[in-house]
This record gives sequence, C-alpha cells and structure tokens, in this order.
Amino acid sequence: MYFVIEGVIGVGKTTLARLLQPSFESNLLLEVFEENPFLSDFYGDRERYAFQTQIFFLLSRYHQQKEGVKRFLSEGKHIISDYTFDKDALFAKVNLKGDELETYFRVQEALKEKIHNPDLIVYLRADTNTLMERIALRDRPYERSMERAYIEELNRAYDEFFITEADQHPVNILTIDSNSLDYVRSIEDLHWIENRIRQTLMLPPFQPELPMPAHQGPDAESFDKNTGHRST
Repeated sequence: MYFVIEGVIGVGKTTLARLLQPSFESNLLLEVFEENPFLSDFYGDRERYAFQTQIFFLLSRYHQQKEGVKRFLSEGKHIISDYTFDKDALFAKVNLKGDELETYFRVQEALKEKIHNPDLIVYLRADTNTLMERIALRDRPYERSMERAYIEELNRAYDEFFITEADQHPVNILTIDSNSLDYVRSIEDLHWIENRIRQTLMLPPFQPELPMPAHQGPDAESFDKNTGHRST
C-alpha cells in the first residue's frame, strides 16, 4: 500500500509520516528540498528565482518518485511519502506566469506519465494562522522571510486542488483538519489519524467507528471517488 501525506508548507507532513512509519512498518519516501540551490534565493526574491527553483524541484521530485517508489514497491512493503508529484504544479501556478509557466507544464506533463499514483492522498490542512505559527516554531533560516500572503495564496491553491476539485483526481483523498490536532504530543490524536487512514484503505486493524478526539472539529472528512460522497 502506498499513501501520501500532503499539505501546505509547515503543516506537519514529514513529522506525521515519520510518526506513522512504525505502525505501518513502511518505507519512507521523504521530499529532499534542502538540495535545491535556488531555494534560499527564491524566498528573498520570488520573481527572479521562481523558474529555476521550480524546474529543479520538478526534476528532483521526478527522479526520486520514479526510482524510489518502484524500488520500495518491489520490496513488498508499504510506502509513506510526504509529498505528491502533483504538488509541484500547484507551486508553479502560484510562482510562474507566461512563457515560463507554459514551458514548465510542457515538461511536467511529459514526466507525469511515468509516475506511479499512490493508493491514497491524506490532505493535512490548516488555516494560515496555524501554518505561520508552525513555520515560525521550526525556525528554518530560509523561511524567516516567508510572507504571510504567499502562504495564504498557497493555502487557497491547495484547498481548491485537494477539496474543491477532489472528484477530478484519479486517487482517493482523505482530508484531515489539523488545526486542533497535536499528534506529536497526543497519542490519541495520532491513533485517530492512523485509524482514519486504515479505515479509508480498508487496511486492518482498524475500528470502523473510532470517535474523533474531543478537541477535533467536524471538518475532517474523506472523499470517496467510488460513491462521490464525503464522509466524516
């Protein structure tokens, strides 16, 4: 089984993937973003360095997904990743325009055909205030100049892609609102997320009616492409 944790910068994708790994006895396929030589310059001058940053990420993610997923699947173990190949296009739509955006999508479409789709995308979402707090808390040097408006724009793009357009995806999407969840400190929250993933994938053991944590709101939902309905 191969599933992906997705979400906007700072939402906690990698942390959740690492915490879930022991329970699923899975391999981890984690995004390698530190190797992008343009990333620090990009946050200082988005317009000037956007194209270089996006193309580097696109090719890097393509290589990692194509080789890594194939290798891990051949080992017969579950795979958890902290990003989808499609996420790069979301950033491109926000950061590029004109000929650069057109060139990007020509390359992206050619590469996308060779990428293995996951069995499930877990869209871990949060509001912009929460994201900014989490970004500040982890205090990565190159993120200190990150603008709130940029995160807000990304957040809207992610919500549109993974929620509004969920029925257009070839992969089932489980949306989990993480604003009031603390799966790092609360084992109850972590177990609730794990159970929702197992429940959606029909991957035992899981409890069909495990109640959501008391502090969790009603926004967590899954989109079932077979029925066309969302369910809490």
